Amino acid sequence: MTENGETKSCVFNFVLRVSRKLKDYYLSGLAEGKAEPSPMKTTWYCPLDLSTVVEEEEDGVIYTVVVKQQHGAPTSPLTAVTRSQCVKAGTEEKLVLHLLHSFCMGDSSFITIFLSTYRSFSSPQRVLDILTDRLENPPGDERSQTRQSFNKAVCTVFSTWLSEYPEDFMSLGEPSRLLRLAPLLPHHSSAAVDLRARLLRIAEELSEKALLPDARTDQSALTSPPDPSKFEPTNVLGFPAAVIAEQLTKIETELFVRLVPYHCLGSLWSQRDKKGREGVCWSVRATVRQFNKLANAVLASCLWSTNLRSQQRARLLEKWISVAEECRARKNFSSLYAVVSALQSNPIHRLRKTWQDTDREAMRRYEELSEIFSDKDNYSQSRELLKEEGTSKFANLDNRLNNKHPTRSSAQGTVPYLGIFLTDLTMLDTAVKDRLDNGYINFDKRRREFEVLAQIRLLQSSCKNCTFTTDEAFMQWYNSVPTLNEEESYRLSSEIEAPGEPSPRGLTPTVIITQCPDLSSSRSSLAADSESLFDFTSPVNNLLSKLTKHMRSPSVSCLDVDTSTSTNDSTPATLTPSTPTKSHRRSASCGNNPLNNSQTSGPDMRIIRIRMDLQDGNLYRSILVTSNDKTPAVISSALEKHNQDPKQASRYELIQLLPEGKELLIPATGNVFYAMTSSSVDFLLRRKGGNPPAGSQPISTETSATFPRIKAKGRRLVRTLF
Repeated sequence: MTENGETKSCVFNFVLRVSRKLKDYYLSGLAEGKAEPSPMKTTWYCPLDLSTVVEEEEDGVIYTVVVKQQHGAPTSPLTAVTRSQCVKAGTEEKLVLHLLHSFCMGDSSFITIFLSTYRSFSSPQRVLDILTDRLENPPGDERSQTRQSFNKAVCTVFSTWLSEYPEDFMSLGEPSRLLRLAPLLPHHSSAAVDLRARLLRIAEELSEKALLPDARTDQSALTSPPDPSKFEPTNVLGFPAAVIAEQLTKIETELFVRLVPYHCLGSLWSQRDKKGREGVCWSVRATVRQFNKLANAVLASCLWSTNLRSQQRARLLEKWISVAEECRARKNFSSLYAVVSALQSNPIHRLRKTWQDTDREAMRRYEELSEIFSDKDNYSQSRELLKEEGTSKFANLDNRLNNKHPTRSSAQGTVPYLGIFLTDLTMLDTAVKDRLDNGYINFDKRRREFEVLAQIRLLQSSCKNCTFTTDEAFMQWYNSVPTLNEEESYRLSSEIEAPGEPSPRGLTPTVIITQCPDLSSSRSSLAADSESLFDFTSPVNNLLSKLTKHMRSPSVSCLDVDTSTSTNDSTPATLTPSTPTKSHRRSASCGNNPLNNSQTSGPDMRIIRIRMDLQDGNLYRSILVTSNDKTPAVISSALEKHNQDPKQASRYELIQLLPEGKELLIPATGNVFYAMTSSSVDFLLRRKGGNPPAGSQPISTETSATFPRIKAKGRRLVRTLF
């Protein structure tokens, strides 16, 4: 046995010596080869960083797993292997429970993303119930490492939830869930003690709220509408443009800081008109109302006094152009767009004599401001400004504007036009499925949505420390402006200048029919941390870029109408879209260009807007029509979106509303995609045998004037195709 062992040892030593000699010979050969003259520099050794991305499915959840191998130097044969997992999809229960395990699995962003987006597929009550059930059966023994890690995760999740979204707990209605949860929290940490105290305080507030009648009333409902007899439209000329812009920025900043980012999610925003959902997305509704109120103020001040000479009315236009310029200097893009959109609305746009008497320098500035919201390349100029100035202290202005603001000392926040973010989230909600084919919730979609929400939150942080003073005189005038609906606006405009004369202005609205072949082809990718939240090379912006190419004009240039307000609400229904006049310019995608399908396998698509022949003719619903859809299917979808019985489709006919009050009846069994013309995206559902409304004024190109109408692109895509 001893000889046999010695023989094996000798063989082993011999093999080891041979292998070392071969290694030395190989390395020396590489070194000699490296010394040979060569036109290129080469390195004989390069460490490899290999990443493998795979998907693993467990019970009720699919993980995207990234395995990285970092090879060491030749003298260190050890290889470092790291493994991280992030949830791609899963059931509701598994996604909620993953909150407690995300950190240890390397999915550090899961908690933030989940809490920002979970309302798209769950509710606070359901999430709380699942977590409480898990706390009743914690893992491991009391002092085990597993239990300690679990307790730490519990404190992290609930502390983040309470700090970021306290309204979720206040919306529970009654305290039973919190009273059940509090005793189950860990007992041996100061963080858990503080967390328990906060939950019990909220439970106490909920108990008092349940026992005592709610004394709060809706102040907006008690506010009486302005008295038209006391409105002096020309008084706005007495306020400096800087004062007006400062007050508008104050209002917009306060609204934007109070904005709840997840209210912008397409899946939530599309539910706002459904019965029982009247209070949903209240923070977005408030922004919409302010946008409409400001646009209405511009319209009323310019149109109310019909006896003004054109030169006098031109001074009003110049005043609002100066206000828009001051809003730009304050990075208040929301008010800037409201003013520009109102000036480009049809009742003002058509005032030929007034525009001719407007100062040329003011017109030049107006055109420059209008270009900020150009729809070219998916609102690229607006996005670039947000990228450059989103978190900067001051606006990036030219010398002429900087000379106007030499004493700016306090930093300014950025108030964006919210429609851009609503558009992006709408596109994501439309293009990406909520669930996989197996029924799992698609959490990759929520990661994309969170990238947009994170941009909103970053901009909000820039506005939190802004301070303003109130100018009572201007606010009194601003609140005295009477509400004009679109019919009244056009009537006043017609009294100023009779209809029929062409408009001289070139900055006009654009009707664009969207084309989006094969939206489902976009694939999600693993998102690395971006250099900044406005770095448009992130996966979500790659998706939006792809949609831009397919949809031609995927963005929406207007916020939506708050259709749920009562009749005494002062908010005008001003953002309903309309068809353009003959003088309106067209985009490239609005002509008769053939659809390019050579590189796509899916059907062509267009987004159209359909309203029913009811008293509320301004309530449109957006429908995605493919080249395979026949008239009955489109009518059924439209009825369902209008909360009507889709089985009654055979009783309705589909009519396309064309410019100049004309109508095109779509054949009952025809292909809507090919039967429609490219001149309009507006359609009407009318009962068969019903007569058209008396006169064509409600659907004519001028009486349907609205704001903002500039570059309407698919018209109210922000309605999220519901």
